[in-house]
Amino acid sequence: MNTLTNEYSVTSEEVKNLCEKCVQNSQIDPTLYGKHNVMRGLRDLKGKGVLTGLTDVSEIRQNKIVDGEAVPTDGKLFYRGYNINDLIEGFASDNRFGFEETIYLLLFGELPNKEQMEDFKKLLASYRTLPKNFVRDVVMKAPSADMMNTLARSVLTLFCYDSNANDITLENVLRQCLQLISIFPLLSVYGYHAYNHYAQGKSLYIHNPKLELSTAENILRMLRPNKEYTALEAKVLDIALVLHAEHGGGNNSTFTTRVVTSSGTDTYSAIAAALSSLKGPKHGGANAKVVGMFNELKATVKNWEDEEEIKDYLRKLLHKEAYDKAGLIYGMGHAVYSISDPRAKVLKRYVERLAIESDSMKEFNLYAKVEELAPVIIAEEKKIYKGVSANVDFYSGFLYSMLGLPTELYTPLFAIARIAGWSAHRMEELINAGKIIRPAYMSVCVEKDYVKLEDRK
Repeated sequence: MNTLTNEYSVTSEEVKNLCEKCVQNSQIDPTLYGKHNVMRGLRDLKGKGVLTGLTDVSEIRQNKIVDGEAVPTDGKLFYRGYNINDLIEGFASDNRFGFEETIYLLLFGELPNKEQMEDFKKLLASYRTLPKNFVRDVVMKAPSADMMNTLARSVLTLFCYDSNANDITLENVLRQCLQLISIFPLLSVYGYHAYNHYAQGKSLYIHNPKLELSTAENILRMLRPNKEYTALEAKVLDIALVLHAEHGGGNNSTFTTRVVTSSGTDTYSAIAAALSSLKGPKHGGANAKVVGMFNELKATVKNWEDEEEIKDYLRKLLHKEAYDKAGLIYGMGHAVYSISDPRAKVLKRYVERLAIESDSMKEFNLYAKVEELAPVIIAEEKKIYKGVSANVDFYSGFLYSMLGLPTELYTPLFAIARIAGWSAHRMEELINAGKIIRPAYMSVCVEKDYVKLEDRK
């Protein structure tokens, strides 16, 4: 990596020594967290989240109360009171795309009628354009292999093109959110093409979106050199966008949106902060990890139908002997759900259909077998306080790989969907809160007497 030139340059050994000093003087006794009843990660010992706010945007249900006790159940997800399964069944039964309708529902709290839906799609299409020369002057300058950084940089730069960038009146914020929702696919796909061309030496494609197409169709059209895709490919990608659009106020990136919004900052800064959160592998980057893990599994396990061979590999993952040595089976487990993640159950059905169309059933069956065996192995190897099931990342990465999408775009695709939820929560925070979010931290430092420089050892 190139560094700034200075007369005095720090060696890696000096940095290492300084880092050791940082660790030595910044470690907190782990017993103090229990002593002071600190909810690390804003979750209690049983994994229940600390209540920090109220929302009407969505709801997650993962248990029911029986005789005063919470009993785990199959997970349910509601957007503005509507079960996600019912919403998707509604789209599917009419053979239409649902992401744009989901955006409307999340932002405005009700399902649109036909006229409202058509007007809203036209509004989104009218916003689906970038400022003049933005692709040349911003997207193609200093292309990065990390598309989330590229996306965040583009969002922050758009601030400079907005004459009312700092105006946080509701009407202006809604306008900004709708524009960002509309152009996120362009920023993501064009950012990838720029990187693929300038860093990888591949051909450069910049395809304009078609105003009459859905978000899912435009993503595939802009990404592929021949602009072609099947109806099923677009429909399954649309379902994935709907499932990723929102997931309560407590997930890291949405909570980030609300925290930053509460400070009174502008929309571009709030969304860039959310992107920075989503970039993390503990949040939005997990689907790419699932694909990488399965690539190693497919190369390591000779017989994909041999359960014992698969179990051995899963144990190696947990023992930090395989893949990235992190001790995780990616795509398994969720902070909230235990019995099942409703998004994973829905996505699995559509992924199977695409696997049949793309002749990928052998690989789909391997995913299904790991989904079945992983909870058993985890229960045997680890002490866990709740059940473990496949989460939405488990099948989304496989879906994207069948669509031929580059791994660099996996997390940006998550962002393309989730900005709908971020926008709804930003609006809700502005409408209802009025107070800056400022949680408490207890200091555990020891008071010390000042020592003059010449007396320090």
